Parts: sequence; structure tokens; C-alpha cells
Amino acid sequence: MARRLVNITLDNLDDLPRRCRQCVFWELDPVAGSRVLESGNADLEKEAWVSATLLEWGSCGKIVYVDGAPAGFVLFAPPAYVPRSAAFPTSPVSADAVLLMTGHVVPQYAGGGLGRMLVQGIAKELLRRGVRAVEAFGDLQWAGPACVLPADHLLAVGFKTVRPHSRWPRLRLELKSALSWREDVEVALERLLGSMSPEGALRPV
Repeated sequence: MARRLVNITLDNLDDLPRRCRQCVFWELDPVAGSRVLESGNADLEKEAWVSATLLEWGSCGKIVYVDGAPAGFVLFAPPAYVPRSAAFPTSPVSADAVLLMTGHVVPQYAGGGLGRMLVQGIAKELLRRGVRAVEAFGDLQWAGPACVLPADHLLAVGFKTVRPHSRWPRLRLELKSALSWREDVEVALERLLGSMSPEGALRPV
């Protein structure tokens, strides 16, 4: 199988799973997000967010293709570009970190190392850009696919809790450690990205 990792751009944004392409959970604050969903313009807002972030900050996501077919993706950005992050009780994200927003590995490609490829791809890029760490908000009461990641899965792939909370802890991964993951992290990482299913319901914060 030929595997290729590329940056997300306006040209390939439509290769995201349909639900993720139309999801603005992270890109807007809760009030604006609800308003956009009611208006039916979420896909336009998603495109506007990606465009602005690319122009002002740079690459904010990766897509991996297998034999030409989109097989998985991740989105990330500094917290200043992620309005929803301010709604969490364990915010703000550390000044030296970028926020891992969301991602997904298509089920038929699970177990093939794509999760590792995606996260190590962003780790290498962000280290080159002078970023030391990635942080994420976890859900300790996670019950099914959602935009907020299960805290247990984040811990399983090397994230450490930096601000505890009964429901929404904030976790951190030092990027240099992501580049040296052992093979036994593979299953946990695939489970993490698989949990962010585009078919799942959004979990409000």
C-alpha cells in the first residue's frame, strides 16, 4: 500500500469525512457554533477557519492517503485560533503548546500504523516550528464517539495530566517523546483516533 501524508489545505478539505467537514465544534465558541448549525452554514465556516488559520499561522492539519484514498486526518492549532477551548474549565492551554483539536482514522485502515504516522507527522512539523508540546482536553466520562477525546486514551499514548478535573482534565504530550514511541503504543493510538468517529454525536461542554 502506498501511504502519503500531506497538509490540509482548501484544495483537499473535502477529503475529510462528511460529518467532520461540516463540524465547527472547535472552530467557534458555543454560542456562535449553535447559531451556525441552525443556519446550515457550518461547511462555509469550516472553510473560512481553515483559510484564516493557514494564512495567519500556517499548516493546521494533516491528511493521510492510502493508495490515493483519504484514510485519516488530524487538526491542530494554537488555542487563540480555537474559540471552543476557552469554554473548558481547565483552560487555558499552556503558552508553549498547540491544541490537538480532533482527528480520525477510517475504520477499514485501523491497525495499519496511520495514527502513529499522523501524530508523528505533526510532531516533526511543530518541532521545526519551535513548538514544544501538544495539549488536549480529555473527557473522563466519555461514553462514545465525540469531538472531545477520551482522557484514558490520551493517557495511554503518553499524554500527562497537567490540570486535573472531575470531567475535563487538560493533558500534555511533549513532542520529542512522540517521535520515539514504541510499537506497543500503536494499538492505543489507533483506538484514540478511532474514537473520534465522524458518525458520533457532539458532546457539548
